[in-house]
Amino acid sequence: MLAIIGGSGLTQLSSLTGTRRIPGRTAFGEPSSPLTLGRIGAREVLFLARHGDGHRLAPHEINYRANIQALKDAGAVRIAAVATVGGIRAAFGPGTLVVPDQIIDYTWGRAATYFQGPGATVTHIDFTEPYSATLRRSILAAAAACGETVADGGCYGATQGPRLETAAEIIRMERDGTDLVGMTGMPEAALAREAGLEYATIAVVANHAAGKGDSAHAISLPAIEAVVEQTMQRVRRILEKLATA
Repeated sequence: MLAIIGGSGLTQLSSLTGTRRIPGRTAFGEPSSPLTLGRIGAREVLFLARHGDGHRLAPHEINYRANIQALKDAGAVRIAAVATVGGIRAAFGPGTLVVPDQIIDYTWGRAATYFQGPGATVTHIDFTEPYSATLRRSILAAAAACGETVADGGCYGATQGPRLETAAEIIRMERDGTDLVGMTGMPEAALAREAGLEYATIAVVANHAAGKGDSAHAISLPAIEAVVEQTMQRVRRILEKLATA
C-alpha cells in the first residue's frame, strides 16, 4: 500500500474517498496525527500529516519513529513524502518540483534509529542511496504521465530548524554539495530504510535559500506561502497518478 506523508502546505489529501481515521499507536509513542485511510480510484492509500493536525509540530518535535512505525503497522510498503524546501542551486527556483537522490544530515538530537535501548543490538543499514530507486522512478513516471515537469535528482540538506538558515550556513551547505535545504528529511528517510519500506521525496521549492536570488537579504514568508499554495496543486496531481499507476 502507498502511504503519503504531507508536509507544510499538504495537511490533507482531498482526493481520498471513503476515509476513516486510524489512531496508529506504537511502541515509540503516537504519530503526529491519526492516520487517514482512504481510496484513490480503486487503490487504498494512507495519509499522515507530518506536522500534525493544525500544523502544530516543529520539525525537531516530530516523532519520526512513531510516524514510520504507524504507517508500516497499517500496511504501508512504500512512502511518498512531500517536503517544502529552499532552493540552493540556481536551477531550483521557487515553484520547482524535485525528486532528490541524496541527503546530507545536519540535524542533531533527534531519535534517529529503531536499534537502540534495552535489548537492542547494534544494526547498520546501507544508506549509500538513501531513496528508493524504484519509487523515485515511479514518481517521475507519474509526473510525466500528468504533464508535470519534475527535476530528477538533487541533494537534500536536512537542517535542525525551526528557524531558517543564515546566508553563511547556505554557503557552507553549497560547498558540501547540497542543492536543497529543508528540515524534515532526516531521520525520516533513514527510519523508513530501517523499517524495510520504500521511501522517496517530492521536494517543493518554496523559496530561494538564504542569501540566494530574491532571498539575498531576507526571506519573504508570505511569498513562501503563496508559492506553496499554488505548487501543491501540481503535487496532488502527481500523487493521484502515482497511487493509481
